[in-house]
Amino acid sequence: MTALALLAAALAAAPLSPAHPGPMLDAHNCYPYDGQWSDRLRRALDAGFPVSIEQDLAWYVDPATGKGRIVVSHSADPTGAEPTLDAYFFDQVRPIVEKALRQNHRADWPLIVLHFDFKSNDPALLKAVWALLGRYQPWLATAAKTADPDQLSPIDLKPILVVTEDSDAQAKVFYDDVPVGGRLRLFGSAHSSEAPTGLSEAQRAHWEATASPGQLLPSRATNYRRWWNNSWSVVEQGGQRNAGAWTKADDQRLRALVDHAHRQGYWIRFYTLDGFDAAEDKGWDPSYNFGALGKAEPRWKAAIAAGVDFIATDQYEALGHKLDQRDTALRPNR
Repeated sequence: MTALALLAAALAAAPLSPAHPGPMLDAHNCYPYDGQWSDRLRRALDAGFPVSIEQDLAWYVDPATGKGRIVVSHSADPTGAEPTLDAYFFDQVRPIVEKALRQNHRADWPLIVLHFDFKSNDPALLKAVWALLGRYQPWLATAAKTADPDQLSPIDLKPILVVTEDSDAQAKVFYDDVPVGGRLRLFGSAHSSEAPTGLSEAQRAHWEATASPGQLLPSRATNYRRWWNNSWSVVEQGGQRNAGAWTKADDQRLRALVDHAHRQGYWIRFYTLDGFDAAEDKGWDPSYNFGALGKAEPRWKAAIAAGVDFIATDQYEALGHKLDQRDTALRPNR
């Protein structure tokens, strides 16, 4: 077996490793708000591959027909004007996925990590998402359900890999209800430890930023739970709005969290690293704002160097450019 084939085989057998080395842009809230910002998905796809795309999902029931549909929405109470997941995401990525399947460059897969943030755990919504993913299963990276949940089966890589968050209600539909030997169509995130009860807000913020990685994440990855989702407040106390200058101690904290996650078998995500002023705002959340691009960029650089798998931001092009520079340095003949 050639060295390249050995590498491809090792990557395919890894718990949740794409063939692309290193971190990727996680396009935060990559969908329209109230009909605005409808270009977000196209902008994220144009930023380069691999890329993670976050889609917030809600369940809309048409009062005239009583029929429900999956919509991408920032609100748990959609109006019905929101686009469906099928039309907004799957229809737009179809040319990319079909071309990738024809070319069959498996070492490049997954091209897209599709990240679901459910605005509700309505059983009808969860079951509809499972059924929709079944329609697109030939596009999706899947793994066999094992009898022992602690036994991780290799992922059969495809152009899209789907992840969701830590809800046990979701785990029931997407994992528990799948028969042993059936294919897992998406993968959940780890349960992080909660802060001790009775803490003040300030004490809680201190605990989050100082608890050891092992305290925050005591468990190893399972066949279903394969990634770890984190607020930036576990790196810098109080999160983005309270961040000062990026320090060596901050960098060491970030690296400790990343290294622990990887030792436990998880991918790791941090959200959401933005730096913008009022004139640059395109519907972004102020709670995730460091206040200026010059303050976000050192954090992006540190996250890339530390090996953070999903770096969430609303500034897709700016981070994509940093990742492209990283890729050029690592793979000059790309």
